[in-house]
Amino acid sequence: MNQVRNASLKRPASAERRPTVVSTRTAPQERFAVVDIGSNSVRLVVFERVSRAPSVQFNEKALCGLGRAVRSTGRLADDSVAKALASIARFRTLCAQMQVKQARVVATAAAREALNGPEFLARVHDLMGVKPELLSGEREAELSALGVICGLHEPDGVAGDLGGGSLELVSLDRGEVGIGESLRLGGLALVDEAGGSLKRAEKIVRDSLEACRVTRRIKGRPFYAVGGTFRALARLHIGQRAYPLQVMHGYVIAVREALEFVKLVERVNAETLDSIASVNVARRPLLAYGALVLDEIIRMGKPKEVVISATGVREGIVYEQLSQTERAADPLIVAAKELNEARARDPAHAADLISWTDGFFATLPFDETLAEERLRHAACLLSDISWRAHPDYRGEQSLNTIAHAPLFGIDHQSRAYLALAVYFRHAGFSTDAHSTPGIRELASARGLDRARVLGAAFRVASLIAAGM
Repeated sequence: MNQVRNASLKRPASAERRPTVVSTRTAPQERFAVVDIGSNSVRLVVFERVSRAPSVQFNEKALCGLGRAVRSTGRLADDSVAKALASIARFRTLCAQMQVKQARVVATAAAREALNGPEFLARVHDLMGVKPELLSGEREAELSALGVICGLHEPDGVAGDLGGGSLELVSLDRGEVGIGESLRLGGLALVDEAGGSLKRAEKIVRDSLEACRVTRRIKGRPFYAVGGTFRALARLHIGQRAYPLQVMHGYVIAVREALEFVKLVERVNAETLDSIASVNVARRPLLAYGALVLDEIIRMGKPKEVVISATGVREGIVYEQLSQTERAADPLIVAAKELNEARARDPAHAADLISWTDGFFATLPFDETLAEERLRHAACLLSDISWRAHPDYRGEQSLNTIAHAPLFGIDHQSRAYLALAVYFRHAGFSTDAHSTPGIRELASARGLDRARVLGAAFRVASLIAAGM
C-alpha cells in the first residue's frame, strides 16, 4: 500500500513547469573539426570557428598505439587498428551531433610507414566521409611550426614535436617558418627499434640528432616542446615543483632544471613520481623515452630554455586557413576581445577604457614598453568579465578565470600580471599577499607594481562610467 501511495505522488514533469531556453550563442555553422590520426593517439578537436585564437569546443582522444610495432613488423597492429576505427566512427557521430561545418582528417608517421597504412586510411575514408590527408614528415613539421606560431607570441627558436612515431624539428625565425626535418624518434618507434632498451635508444637518438641540420640552430634560443609526451613531462615537472599554475601552454623550464628532471625520469620508475596520476596510464611507459629525447636535444642543441607549447599540428591547420591580415592579428588581443564580448557588462566599455588608460599612463612618471602596452590593452578587455559574480568574489573569480583561460600569445608571468590587475580592480590594491599567494610568485616586481596602478585606474573608471 505504501509503495502504491508513494508512486502516486511522483508526477511526471509538466511541460508548463520547464523553463524556456533560447540560445543567444552563434549558430554552429562555423565549427571546424580536425581528426588527428597519430602513431600513439587518435584525437578529435572541434574548434568554435577558424580564428587567430581558436577556441576548442570539444576535445577527445583515444590512445590506440597504431605505431607500436610498425618498425619491427612493418604493419599497424590489428588490435590498434580496430580501436582506432571504433574511435573514428564515434568521432563521425560527434561531428554530426555538433553540426560541424567542415572536418579535416590527417594521418602521420604510423600510417605513413606501415604497409597496411593505405588500407587503414581507406577504411577511415569510408567512416568519416572525408579523405584523410597523409602528411609527409616535412609537411608535418611545417604544420607543427605553424601551430607554435599560432599559440605563442613571435616565437624565435626551434620547435620540436614529439609524437609516437617521429620527432619533427623546425626552425622558427620571429614567427616565420624556417628549415625543418622529420626524425624517426617517436616514443613508440624508439621502444620498438631499441627493443625496450634505453641504452640502445640513447645511441639511436644521439646519431639522429647529430645528423640533423636543425639541431645546430637551437643554440642560445628557446626550444619549443610540442606533443603529448613533452606535455606529460611538463605536468610532472609542475607537480615536482608545486608550481602555482596548472597551465601547460607557455610554461618555461630553465635548462639546468630540465636536465636534472629528465635524468630523474630516465632513472626512476615513473609510478613513483609526484603527479603521475595526471598522466594517462597508456602514456607512462613512453615518459622515459621522451625524457631521453629531450635530454639529448638539450645536451647537443644547448637551448636558452625549454618552452612548452600546447598548440601544434591541429592549430597549424587552423592557422594555415587564415588570411594574411588575420594572421597578423595579435592572438592575445583576439582572445581577450572574445572573452569581453561573451562576458562583459557592456563590451564597448573596453574600447573607452583602452583610450582612457592610454592618456592616463602617458602622464605617469615611468616608461611603458610596447609589450607592457599590449598587456594593458588586454587587461582592459578582461576588466569586467566577472561582473555577474557576487561583489565579494569578483576579484577571486577574475583572477582564477584569467590565470587559467585558454589565452594565446602569452607567458605565465604576463598571465599573472593580467590576473592581478583585474583582481585589484575588484578587490582593492591594498589587499595582502595572502589573498593571492600563488599567482604573486609568478609576477615580477615591476609587473606587480604596474598591476596595482592599473587596477586602481580601473576602479576610478568604474566609478565614473559604471562599466558602461
